[in-house]
Amino acid sequence: MTGNERKVTKIPLREELHSAESSFRKYWRKAGGDISLPKLLLYEVFALLAANLGGAAGFWLRKTLAGRIFRSAGKGLILGRGLTVRHPGRVEFGDNVAVDDYAFIDASGSGEVGVQLRDGVILSRNCSVMGKDGYVVFHERADVGCNCVFASVAGITVGASTIIAGNCYIGGGRYYHDRLDQAIMDQGVYSRGEIVIGEKSWIGAGAVILDGVKIGTGAIIGAGSVVTRDVPDHAVVTGVPAKILRLREEKKFQ
Repeated sequence: MTGNERKVTKIPLREELHSAESSFRKYWRKAGGDISLPKLLLYEVFALLAANLGGAAGFWLRKTLAGRIFRSAGKGLILGRGLTVRHPGRVEFGDNVAVDDYAFIDASGSGEVGVQLRDGVILSRNCSVMGKDGYVVFHERADVGCNCVFASVAGITVGASTIIAGNCYIGGGRYYHDRLDQAIMDQGVYSRGEIVIGEKSWIGAGAVILDGVKIGTGAIIGAGSVVTRDVPDHAVVTGVPAKILRLREEKKFQ
């Protein structure tokens, strides 16, 4: 393991699901996290009655319960149908946040920072945001397209006013694979560090951004690119692996 790698010590999901605890305690720990029993009951009401309720009634009920089960829920919050949330006590919604239908937010390993969607963030349909072993923070007015996956093992920060097109994958860890006598899935996981996407950037559809990458302010990542190393401010990159095509320059129109 090199100096910029960090071993991930999270308990494997298989062990969590098949521990000796009672089924209720396992569910409480996995779904509700560290919330109190009264809040867990409200969480159950949200999951059973509000999450999939259509129309204005569903919109109103989800918004009403949000302020009671999440760490914070700002004004103007819109939560779509089919929303699944784990560890709601670590999830923060700012003002005028919109989360579209069938999103998945798991803050179970996100620590004290948690999962934060700050003012004006849009999270589109079918997105997954997973704080596996690190936080996820979307700064103001970040706009995320459909079917994106954020899998944080060391932290993910998305800068303000950044566009992320659909079907992107951001994050993840890396498996050790030195031994041939052992399954790769049993050799452990490590990360090369947090991901930082600078403000005012544009991430094209289907792009992949690996752990440890820092993308500068105002950068453009081409559709389908795989970003394996840092990207400077205002750079335009594309390819597998992504390479710099040019640097953006100010254009003045007469």
